[in-house]
Amino acid sequence: MEKEAEKIIRKHVLKNAYDYGSANAGSVVGKVIAECPEIKKDMKTAMKKINETVKEINKMEKEEIEKELENYTFKEKKKEEKGLVLPNAEKGKVVTRFPPEPSGYPHIGHAKAAFLDYESAKTYNGKMVLRFDDTNPEKAELEFVDAIKEGLKWLGIKWSRETYSSDYMEEFYKYCEKMIKQGNLYVCTCKGDKIKENRQKKKECACRKLPEEEHLNRWNNMLSGKYKKGEAVVRYKGDMKSQNTVMRDPAMLRIIAHRHYRQGNKYTVWPAYDFAAPILDSIEGITHAMRTKEYELRNPLFFAVLDALKLRKPELIEFSRLAIKNSPIQKRVIRPLVEEGKVDGWDDPRLPTLKGLKRRGIMPEAVKNFVLRFGLSKVESEPNWDILLKENRKILNDIAEKYFFVPSPAELKLKGKGRIYIPGDDFKTLKKGEIFRLKDFKSVKYLGNKEIGYADTDEGKVVQWTAENSVKCRVAVVGDLLKDDKYNPDSLRYVEGLCEQSCLELKEGIIIQFERFGFCRLDKKSEKKMEFIFSS
Repeated sequence: MEKEAEKIIRKHVLKNAYDYGSANAGSVVGKVIAECPEIKKDMKTAMKKINETVKEINKMEKEEIEKELENYTFKEKKKEEKGLVLPNAEKGKVVTRFPPEPSGYPHIGHAKAAFLDYESAKTYNGKMVLRFDDTNPEKAELEFVDAIKEGLKWLGIKWSRETYSSDYMEEFYKYCEKMIKQGNLYVCTCKGDKIKENRQKKKECACRKLPEEEHLNRWNNMLSGKYKKGEAVVRYKGDMKSQNTVMRDPAMLRIIAHRHYRQGNKYTVWPAYDFAAPILDSIEGITHAMRTKEYELRNPLFFAVLDALKLRKPELIEFSRLAIKNSPIQKRVIRPLVEEGKVDGWDDPRLPTLKGLKRRGIMPEAVKNFVLRFGLSKVESEPNWDILLKENRKILNDIAEKYFFVPSPAELKLKGKGRIYIPGDDFKTLKKGEIFRLKDFKSVKYLGNKEIGYADTDEGKVVQWTAENSVKCRVAVVGDLLKDDKYNPDSLRYVEGLCEQSCLELKEGIIIQFERFGFCRLDKKSEKKMEFIFSS
């Protein structure tokens, strides 16, 4: 085999080993062929060489691999701006909006939606509006408003304006009255069960056929508090025969007599999303309204409202939702886990909430790279953590300081004076007379009976170690929170160990690299013990 081909093989094996901890021949062969197509003429020899190189490089220390990699160059792949091309978009005129409901803590799915809105606007030198969809007073809370803003700032997302749907209540009431007078809306006093049954049977209710004056009278009674919750609802006069169930006279405004975190007790009739969203997208100047694809069936209703009110129509763009496999994003799943103490709050590192990701040591840039890879595709995706963690490692490789850590330590006495600690797994394999090198220090010989002495040679395998003044520490290692859709009690395990004394100078929240172990975030510290969380 030619020297150039061998060089290409070695280059890609080194890169694969550096990126993933160990090289894999199957992962390397495609890249080698892409750069050196002529090796296909003798794949048997090529595969033999690849396997030999993989075996050799997998025995090397990561620092050695990193040093040798400096001798090679790699062609940079141009980043494709997938998902950022908007229909009918003009530079400087694009306005998007991120409209979260402040009813829970933001998670990885919110990050995807927010980044798509933000980056799409940036592509066209436009603006993104942060709109809090807070028209359900039973769910909206100031705590979640603050959490969403905090999460977006952590991600590095900047919004041009901040608005609240609940600030537009008077406008909603005016538009509602106009649509009642036009015959587009009516007030239904049927019981909820009857409404549901009629919609299933494609049957109109008697309320729909009442005169306009009666509906206006009922509307005023709703506003004045003469109706209680469930006794009256404003419905859109759609098509009860439609195959699209959304268009079978959906509810547009309903009574919710609950104190609102922002508006107090001023209002008791609140718009549903299907009424508020199209109106606000129009009057707030949104040019491109993005939302997850389950809203596609609601598009006819969205435009019907704007047609009835003769309001400007934005472009509607759908994309798939994003979740991480075996990690819940639904509040109904997470809340019981929090209340039962199965997770350590909404910032538990096993959760895909932004607070959880931050506490785990996931970098905002890694979240951005991860979510944008899916773009505006409508293909459903539920990846596992691996892709996100890989993105995180790429970033931390360049910025994390390195420290020594010894898991499950075994104490060894140094012949003469002092003692050191090495990993318990390494100690179990030691044989009397074996020589090994203490990383970045000296070679020693195992004398038996947990005793070592200095050796004159530099040969021998490299072993991680800490000195006798090392500090007790514990690393929390995160696994999948759910297994078969149920809580996994084995989703968090702890590795007890020792870290070098200089770790006492670290500040809580910093992310470091424990050599030959991984990237870890310092969660809590005291003089007696330090608590880390394994990041990636």
